[in-house]
Amino acid sequence: MELDNLDRLAASAFDGFLVRKDLVRKYSRQYPVPTYVVEFLLGRYCATVDEEEIEEGLKVVERQLKDRTVRTGEEELFKAWARDKGSVKLIDIIKARLDSKNDCFIAELPSLWLKDVRISDQLVHENERMLTDGFYAELNLTYDAAIAQEKSGRPFAIESLRAIQLSKADVLTVLDRGRRQFTADEWKRLLIRSVGLEPETLSERSRIVALLRMVPFVENNFNMVELGPRGTGKSHLYQQISPYSHLISGGKATVAKMFVNNANGQRGLVCHFDVVCFDEISGISFDKKDGVNIMKGYMASGEFSRGKESIRAFGGLVMVGNFEVDVEQQQRIGHLLSPLPIEMRNDTAFMDRIHAYAPGWDFPKLNPDNLTNHFGLVSDFLSECWNKLRTGTRLPVLQGRVNWGGALSGRDIEAVNKTVSGLLKLIFPDPEIPIPDEELESIVRIALEARRRVKEQQKRCLKTEFRNTHFSYFMGVDGVEQFVSTPELHSDELIDTDPLPPGQVWAICPGGQEAPPALYRIEATVGPGNGVKILNTPVPPSFRESVRYGEQNLYVRAKELVGDRDPRNHEFSIQLRSMENDSSGQGLGLAVLLSLCGSLIERSVKGGLIIVGALNLGGSVEMVPNPVAVAELAVEKGATTLLMPISSRRQLFELSDEMATKVSIEFYADALDAFTKAIMD
Repeated sequence: MELDNLDRLAASAFDGFLVRKDLVRKYSRQYPVPTYVVEFLLGRYCATVDEEEIEEGLKVVERQLKDRTVRTGEEELFKAWARDKGSVKLIDIIKARLDSKNDCFIAELPSLWLKDVRISDQLVHENERMLTDGFYAELNLTYDAAIAQEKSGRPFAIESLRAIQLSKADVLTVLDRGRRQFTADEWKRLLIRSVGLEPETLSERSRIVALLRMVPFVENNFNMVELGPRGTGKSHLYQQISPYSHLISGGKATVAKMFVNNANGQRGLVCHFDVVCFDEISGISFDKKDGVNIMKGYMASGEFSRGKESIRAFGGLVMVGNFEVDVEQQQRIGHLLSPLPIEMRNDTAFMDRIHAYAPGWDFPKLNPDNLTNHFGLVSDFLSECWNKLRTGTRLPVLQGRVNWGGALSGRDIEAVNKTVSGLLKLIFPDPEIPIPDEELESIVRIALEARRRVKEQQKRCLKTEFRNTHFSYFMGVDGVEQFVSTPELHSDELIDTDPLPPGQVWAICPGGQEAPPALYRIEATVGPGNGVKILNTPVPPSFRESVRYGEQNLYVRAKELVGDRDPRNHEFSIQLRSMENDSSGQGLGLAVLLSLCGSLIERSVKGGLIIVGALNLGGSVEMVPNPVAVAELAVEKGATTLLMPISSRRQLFELSDEMATKVSIEFYADALDAFTKAIMD
């Protein structure tokens, strides 16, 4: 393998903490252990870019994996070695439980089918995770022949163990020092390589999904959903990369196992793991009727009760699952949380506790090209860093730099804040690193989109309560309001209910006896200078006339429309985009005027709005020759509101009842009235 620039940069910044990811795949497929166990050994013996040292280290790793991992059919062989030699070293999951009859703990080693292994109280108390679902460790298993002779004797015992995870106290110091040598883009690519993926084969949207999957590891009590096609590696990160995460695959989830065993007070998975992931979420169910309610309470507050005692935990919950159809079809037959279990799928209160919904359909089905052969950070180092990053929050970064729009509720803001904080920890782990505005804005947009996707599903279930889903933000005190949509709801052929950026409007050219109405999008920007420049080449003569009428009306009525801002001291650039075969741009004077006004005062028109009206030089609005056809086209294109001159009111009595119920028609008397009704409050 040839080193690329990122490999060389990583080698200089993280000497001793890198591993070649193709080696990880080679050994993890040969031996019955997760990826992070293999990486733990590779990190110990092969954390270098020197090929000779790697080869030497590989011999040691291969010998240890061969001698210490138990493959199917070798169970009795390892037991025999323990008996003959007195002890044997192995790598296995260790679990433990209390034997109340004998007042002692006993351990379980699944790969050897041993369920009654002696273990000291001290080892159990030092590693309490073995009392939940266990963890991987390097073990020294002993055999006592004398005890084997006793009735109900337990000859096997665990003499010592070492958990498979890094135990360095200064990992964040190493991480912060190394991170300073990378740009934000280089660092994102290294993170993606560190979980075994090759960023160069992934789209920008796929990289966003990969980063969102990491957020639960660095943010306490982070609840996330990812649904999408099969084979996209949704559960890989939670099963293979970190010893601090636990995967539950299908079947029943017990309240005792998840939260607390009321009989003995033993804490559950959320107390011992940073992330608990439900794989194949559609098949998950709780053993008790109140299981989902306990889970809802925990997702909201991070607490649950055992009798009168309130227990605080920090484990996040991640739910992953599959769509049986593509995302477009899924939206037609239900909503995007339909694959959840029946107790959760239509419960808007449950949905409200989900902080982010990662679009799994934006991630490709994994093939060998998507898996990296380059160097990445060793998993145990990375997972230890992520664990340490969970303390604290990065919200102070937002103060004075980002403000949220009015559509976000308290729970929405909390969810978005947690996603922003998590992404900032991942990309800028050192709180002292300055965060550029463009990077912060990119993170804010990802967080808003991930939360809005949850909100849109709530809207599908209960439209009256969750009507306003137009999430927006402002950068800085005087920033322009920017709206964030979810791409799966957007279509270039249909009008979105999200407001367009300032200076952009939808308009319909009324047409006439020969030509039908046609839909256009007008986009205007403003800068220093004077006049109006049309960007279309060649410029349609009718549109040139519409622009001239709109421009002159703006100059004449500037005080009423834009206040103290002088349009003559600004240069406007305007472009016409035709959504139909017609490209004349005839009769769009009012839409041009509103587009110029919006760009100058930096205000958007309302979402889902189409503007209809031809201005003349004197400011009068001409009659619309066929308002019924205009309204029918607006409905066809998905508009929610149609802004039309009052002169069309009587003719619209001929509009069918069905069409009239699908669009709200607002009438205006003149250009100022139209501007007042079109612009957002």
